[in-house]
Amino acid sequence: MKLLRNKEPFYIQVKNELKERIIKGDYPIGSLLPPEPVLEKEFGVSKITIRKAVEQLAIEGYVEKHSGIGTTILDNRAVSKLSKGQGFSEYLLSTGYKLKKGHVTIAKVEISDEPILSKYFEGSCYCIERLYTLNDQPYIHFTHYIPEQFALPTNPEIFKDSLYEILYEKGVTFNRFQDEFGVEVPSEKIANLLKTDLEPLFHRTRFSYDMNEQLIEYSIGYYNTKIHKYVVNLNV
Repeated sequence: MKLLRNKEPFYIQVKNELKERIIKGDYPIGSLLPPEPVLEKEFGVSKITIRKAVEQLAIEGYVEKHSGIGTTILDNRAVSKLSKGQGFSEYLLSTGYKLKKGHVTIAKVEISDEPILSKYFEGSCYCIERLYTLNDQPYIHFTHYIPEQFALPTNPEIFKDSLYEILYEKGVTFNRFQDEFGVEVPSEKIANLLKTDLEPLFHRTRFSYDMNEQLIEYSIGYYNTKIHKYVVNLNV
């Protein structure tokens, strides 16, 4: 692969290419990344550049380096773990709960109709609403706002798969996520979907940024924590 001098630093280009191969399954989970000398020759870069690229993949949770063995592929999702913390969904599934994506809708909304969006976007956005059930009980309602420039599919069923996988296919590479937590009364519509009263619910706001620090996703989630509390499980 030929690297371009007028793009990102070489180690970022190498990292992105290796990440894409991992996501596509060219390097399966559990297999070893090609040795450094092989990658140096393929990309025409130094050992330091390859090591920096692999370090970035390790930070993002895709690989793990083992002295004397090599670099093992750990994960192949378009958005992998950005730390060693266990995700909430993973925690629920690992403890025997059934977490499923249920009702999904997608529509375009004008910024002028949603005043809060004017802080973050221009023009119009896709508004994707998803309801999750926990052991068949309504548990989480998410509303995702995505800029219209990404020309998302309009079939709601597609969004029962990973939203981040869909955005990755549109050329988005995520750099970081900022989550803010609080307590807020949902709209009557969301309360009805969650089968709760109009009362304060645990509330998460997420800001998702790409490699250029452009805001790609603004989302709001409400959790019916009477069914199950929100858990943050950190591995040390």
